[in-house]
Amino acid sequence: MTKKKNDWADWIKTIIITALIIILLRMFIAVPIVVEGPSMYPTLADNERLIVDKLSLTFSDIKRFDIVVFHATAQRDYIKRVIGLPGDQIEYIDDQLYVNGQVVKESFLDQAKQTLGSNETYTTNFDLSHIPGNQQEVPDGHVFVLGDNRPNSTDSRHLGFIPMDQIVGVARFTYWPIGEIGFVD
Repeated sequence: MTKKKNDWADWIKTIIITALIIILLRMFIAVPIVVEGPSMYPTLADNERLIVDKLSLTFSDIKRFDIVVFHATAQRDYIKRVIGLPGDQIEYIDDQLYVNGQVVKESFLDQAKQTLGSNETYTTNFDLSHIPGNQQEVPDGHVFVLGDNRPNSTDSRHLGFIPMDQIVGVARFTYWPIGEIGFVD
């Protein structure tokens, strides 16, 4: 009878320890998310499943073109690409990104831009004075984000600057669907 009791106690301990490890992993290291909507297409598709790295935010700064998940509202998280960092002046003219007056290539948009007609643009012209907050540069402690599907994305052009403390983590790895397994670019 005591052997059965010990077996049950061992199982309960194992389940509790496993649950604690999973909780700690999700709180501090990585979290799975599901992409909802078309705003990051063609880089990420609706219903793709990703692993978001939370730990790297502790040891390194967010970089331009990182794909981040952030709290857009109390109930919703969004996934977008970082375009502007604190102090940056961002402007789009004739489908070209300018950061601090310098042309910056966005090779991740090349495929989408190939589908455009000769007089069409993928990203409409704007500068930071046109977005909520009416600033000339990205404020300290904030980033400017855009979806890769520029014609169909709710991003900083609508939401304004994103506080860095609202960023959950950086998308690192796609694990579903199986044909899309790999690192996120």
